[in-house]
Amino acid sequence: MREMIRLSPAEFDDLVVDALDTLPEPFRKRLENVIVATEDEPSRADRESVRLPRSHTLFGLYSGTPLTRRDANFAALPDRIVLFRGPILRACRTREEAEREVKNTVMHEIGHHFGLSDADLP
Repeated sequence: MREMIRLSPAEFDDLVVDALDTLPEPFRKRLENVIVATEDEPSRADRESVRLPRSHTLFGLYSGTPLTRRDANFAALPDRIVLFRGPILRACRTREEAEREVKNTVMHEIGHHFGLSDADLP
């Protein structure tokens, strides 16, 4: 059985903050109405919202209206990006792997906020 890294929720949150801090300023400014959160595991509804097969793992989820679909009069609740601690940590064996996966997941979900599809993203 593959051993996974163990990080407390606070340590995992720190990885997310570090990943957000590495974003170039122009991108960070466009995230002013986006909540970034962490949860232990995706819910069934989370998985169903992206039609994810049971055999696949969900590391993160973007909920909202991408910037490319907004007009000048757009008003809504904040968009939301969630990173799922359990799946990410189960996929990683070292802190360095976890840091890399958190950063990749943050970038992927932010890509959705900017209007990119899964096919457009790594």
